[in-house]
Amino acid sequence: MSDQQRVAVLQEPERMTVETRPVPTPGPGEVQVEVRAVSVCGSDVHYYDHGRIGGFVMHAPLVLGHETSGVVSAVGEGVEEPAVGTRVAVEPQRNCGRCEQCARGRYHLCPWIAFFATPPIDGSFAQYVVVPAGRAHPVPDTLSDDAAAMIEPLAVAVHAAGKADIGPGTRVFVSGGGPVGLLCLQVAKARGAARVTVSDPVVRRREKAQEFGADAVVDPADGGTDLGPFDVVLECTGVQAAVDLAIAATAPAATVVLVGTGAQLTLPLDVVQSRELVLKGTFRYAHVYPAAITLAASGAVRLDAMVTSHHDLDGAEDALLAARRDPESIKAVVRPG
Repeated sequence: MSDQQRVAVLQEPERMTVETRPVPTPGPGEVQVEVRAVSVCGSDVHYYDHGRIGGFVMHAPLVLGHETSGVVSAVGEGVEEPAVGTRVAVEPQRNCGRCEQCARGRYHLCPWIAFFATPPIDGSFAQYVVVPAGRAHPVPDTLSDDAAAMIEPLAVAVHAAGKADIGPGTRVFVSGGGPVGLLCLQVAKARGAARVTVSDPVVRRREKAQEFGADAVVDPADGGTDLGPFDVVLECTGVQAAVDLAIAATAPAATVVLVGTGAQLTLPLDVVQSRELVLKGTFRYAHVYPAAITLAASGAVRLDAMVTSHHDLDGAEDALLAARRDPESIKAVVRPG
């Protein structure tokens, strides 16, 4: 193996280049992963467009990509598992392991968390990455490289559904029919939800939601007068109008999980209080990768069906622009090899 690799780098908003960089070497407790697939996330697109998401701001060139699969290609000192040659889904975060949040098991809330493709941490639009051995999760051969990469956004949906305690008989409203919304829909159905309704202003996204098992779809422009009541809302947009519609459709004592990010919102406290709604925030995930892998392997969630285009490293910029250029696009996948 060469000691050099090719890496796609966001130099500044709307300007990508491909560079040659050293192949990273795994240290004690780490594994090197040869990257097979990286699915594009909305956050990658946001950095490409604006160079920032909220308080996370690019001050230097950044390697994007965090939804990653690959094969373990080398291991550091003390690592027995996963062994070289193991296919893995990469959980793209490294926590300190010593703070109060880590001690309480909430490692995703560690104040020193290092997350792929979040400034200043580089991501996985590269041929090789290095991660802690415990963050390289083995996947069965029944999962494709693309599906293994999408364990990351599936983990977001699994974490959100767990926060909402979705179970048999639950009436669920998914606000937003993008990739995360479609995954939340599928996870809710897999957990036994009695009925799942998806709202999105884009006709094609509503059609996709139906293809992925939605019991009903609605256009939020219609005002939602016939919506609900719902026991659970999974709000996946972070858009004020969508949040207002979702909360208006709740049943008394419903749970509203805020999954979408990037917006400063106001909430109708009169509705929240009079219905005794439970509002919960989510930030990424913790401890759910094994469950997400099992769920995907069972066939209850259709990950490969969400892939709409493939790109090499030289086409990473095209992957980031895929949804803008093609209304049919759901998930673009970069294959660095």
